[in-house]
Amino acid sequence: MIVASLRLDLRLDGCFSLKEKRRVLRPLLERARHHGLSAAEIADQDLWNAAGVGLATVSADAREAEKALRAAEGFFDACPMVEIIGEDYTIERR
Repeated sequence: MIVASLRLDLRLDGCFSLKEKRRVLRPLLERARHHGLSAAEIADQDLWNAAGVGLATVSADAREAEKALRAAEGFFDACPMVEIIGEDYTIERR
């Protein structure tokens, strides 16, 4: 079994309240979930211009797990209000 996770540290340009931040993050997290990933805001919940997002998947194939996480990273990268300022991939065989 392969357990793969990705932490993204994000800067959210143009967000000036927590409500605006949620409006930007919610569709991105939902899109990741629709692609079979677990997704949640895991850090900086009280900051309106930053977020830490965690994505995870379990798979039998490490390449498929990494492919799914890279695709989700692309969702975040394509959003004009989001800048990825850090990332941390972890892939473990259990």
